Amino acid sequence: MKTYKISVNGNTYEVGIEEVGGAPEVVAVQAAAPAPKPAPAPAPKPAPAPKAAPAPAGGGGDVAAPMSGKVISINVSVGDQVKTGQVLLVFEAMKMENELFAPNAGTVTKIHVEKGATLEAGAPVITLS
Repeated sequence: MKTYKISVNGNTYEVGIEEVGGAPEVVAVQAAAPAPKPAPAPAPKPAPAPKAAPAPAGGGGDVAAPMSGKVISINVSVGDQVKTGQVLLVFEAMKMENELFAPNAGTVTKIHVEKGATLEAGAPVITLS
């Protein structure tokens, strides 16, 4: 067995090569100058945050469940004034707690679910006016 040292991209490796039968083949190897290191790639730009669905005319409408899950808590009551971005309810989906935010300011006119209920993706959860 013969042992060789090989350098690849600045890292040195020790390689053992065993000859298996037959006469060894002679191969001429010409050393090449090391390739220049490429410039580091620029850091990727972060993806833009998803935009909330546009509010219906008049600032109200149904707030739909973005995915299936189970309601953990409801943070508002009928008649409450809510601000844009306020947490309306918390639900569990994919073993994570998720918050459902108000897409616009308004008044809670109807709550379509209760604590412990199963949410269906796209189904109305809360109605704002």
